[in-house]
Amino acid sequence: QLQLVESGGGLVQPGGSLRLSCAASGFTLDYYAIAWFRQAPGKEREGVLCSSSSDGSTTYYADSGKGRFTISRDNAKSTVYLQMNNLKPEDTAVYYCAAGLGSSCYIGRFDFGSWGQGTQVTVSS
Repeated sequence: QLQLVESGGGLVQPGGSLRLSCAASGFTLDYYAIAWFRQAPGKEREGVLCSSSSDGSTTYYADSGKGRFTISRDNAKSTVYLQMNNLKPEDTAVYYCAAGLGSSCYIGRFDFGSWGQGTQVTVSS
């Protein structure tokens, strides 16, 4: 059974950093695109960025993460990471990882993919 489990969230001050992990089980990570999404209170879910399975290239879904967020994957450990630097209060949200079979990072395909339960990130002084 395909399963994703996020971890690493918490409370951090503005300007701080966090690294989120997405541990995958029940499938071979090599063949899946992995994306990170987030949902802030009272707002719709939004895509953050995605790692393609073919070459590990990154697709940013929003400008807010460019220059601050990076995604990486360790297929041997079946884990994908989201490194977040220079965090801002507006980054406060529940962060989810999602898996889609194949290399494409087209955001719509993750609606039919597998999702984790989310991890809370709070940026506040």
